[in-house]
Amino acid sequence: MAAYTYQEYYEMGTGILQAAGIEEAALDARLLLEFLLKTNRNDLLVHGDRVVEKTAADTYRDLIQRRAERIPLQYLTGTQEFMGLSFMVNEHVLIPRQDTEILVEAAMKELQDNMRILDMCTGSGCILISLLYYSNGCHGTGADISKEALHVAVQNARRLLDGKADFSETAQNPKEELFEQRTRIEFLESDLFRAIKDKYHMIVSNPPYIRTGVLPELMPEVREHEPVSALDGHEDGLYYYRRIVRESRDYLVSGGRIYLETGFDQAGEVRLLLSENGFMEIETIQDYAGQNRVVTGIYMNPRGQ
Repeated sequence: MAAYTYQEYYEMGTGILQAAGIEEAALDARLLLEFLLKTNRNDLLVHGDRVVEKTAADTYRDLIQRRAERIPLQYLTGTQEFMGLSFMVNEHVLIPRQDTEILVEAAMKELQDNMRILDMCTGSGCILISLLYYSNGCHGTGADISKEALHVAVQNARRLLDGKADFSETAQNPKEELFEQRTRIEFLESDLFRAIKDKYHMIVSNPPYIRTGVLPELMPEVREHEPVSALDGHEDGLYYYRRIVRESRDYLVSGGRIYLETGFDQAGEVRLLLSENGFMEIETIQDYAGQNRVVTGIYMNPRGQ
């Protein structure tokens, strides 16, 4: 078999992905080549005549074929950038998206050192870990019903909070992951609040909010490969918001704040849910495209706790 160069494999990969209808075929072909060969864009420009060894070439063909089958790029590389950090991802967690950075940025404006934060439906842990990474002395709890997702979150916490927090097993639950030092983080397998015991200064959540009837209309990368349980918000997309808003009142300190990511057309309904459940100072925050993306409010516990 003839040997091919970096540039030739890039062009081959681009052509295959274009034929498969991949929207950003050239970008994905380049990123997969860079991922495999541990290179960067400049190498393609300057060293495009470099010959690719057979083992790497075979692997690249396989990666391109899998991407052509609409497997998300991030699941092929195993990583996704979020808030300036590199998170591990796989088919058990949603791929972190730029829209969710709006939630993190909004929460960071109110976050103070030594606060307790609960991340409901934590998935890869990207929201909670980002908040702890950019703060000091906070205690974070990530809750998810998926054991597989929690395993990913734990690995991300170990990698990204190394040096900022120490890992140790807890006597109460050997499967629970706890980092102790200036920053503490734990992950709990929980059906929403069922396993939660503490009260928090802040609750953040990007819950499943896609209407069940809309799921078949999603891009194949999302519909066929991302976990349905992390997408499906039941018939009207509001099932988890109702539960989270109602139940969160028992787990927020008085004056505690909740941050909820929403679909572009759900902010009004989520605002109403917060209002009906006693939340005050309710705000809607838009994403970079001008779409309503995050709803937040403060809960003043009538018992003052």
